[in-house]
Amino acid sequence: MKNKKLQAMIVVGMLSSISFVLMLFNFPLPALPPFLKVDFSDIPALIAAITMGPVAGILVAFFKNVLDWLFAGSPTGVPVGHMANLVTSILFILPVYVIYRKIASKKGIIAGLVLGTITMAIGMSVLNYFVFLPMYTYFLNVPAETGNALFTTIVLGILPFNIVKGFILTAITLLMFNSIQPWIEKQRNYYRPKSRTV
Repeated sequence: MKNKKLQAMIVVGMLSSISFVLMLFNFPLPALPPFLKVDFSDIPALIAAITMGPVAGILVAFFKNVLDWLFAGSPTGVPVGHMANLVTSILFILPVYVIYRKIASKKGIIAGLVLGTITMAIGMSVLNYFVFLPMYTYFLNVPAETGNALFTTIVLGILPFNIVKGFILTAITLLMFNSIQPWIEKQRNYYRPKSRTV
């Protein structure tokens, strides 16, 4: 049991490091606000979640944001963007974990990724409206967008961005899935019987 927990911690650390490196290679999407950038760092967190459980996936997402904050800092002095990124990751990976746990097949991973994209897009639209965008304006000490302006930013910026991001992550995950599914099942069988999470 101790060896299994130690191994799980090592794997979480490795996946967190990979996730952090992937986070550095971010890029904006055409016609969307430039501060919104896509990266592929949620994929290691997703792999951790479906192989070792949701806690492992959340830990990978948490540690990659801590590493990026230490490496790059934050324009506000407070890691608002990193907090938003962590929540985004959680909203995306947890639905995939829940569905894949019940339907461990390509059909299950597709359904989970679609639901994860919807959850991420809607959840981050709401949270940006009420929490994260107001936090940015507060800590940057700039006039806050309110009313129609804020709503427009959400509908024409945040919402389509997360939908496109989810589509990209879904496509990459599905391209990888056929080749890594045997490894995923091996890891699930190793970690699940005695310990669902790290």
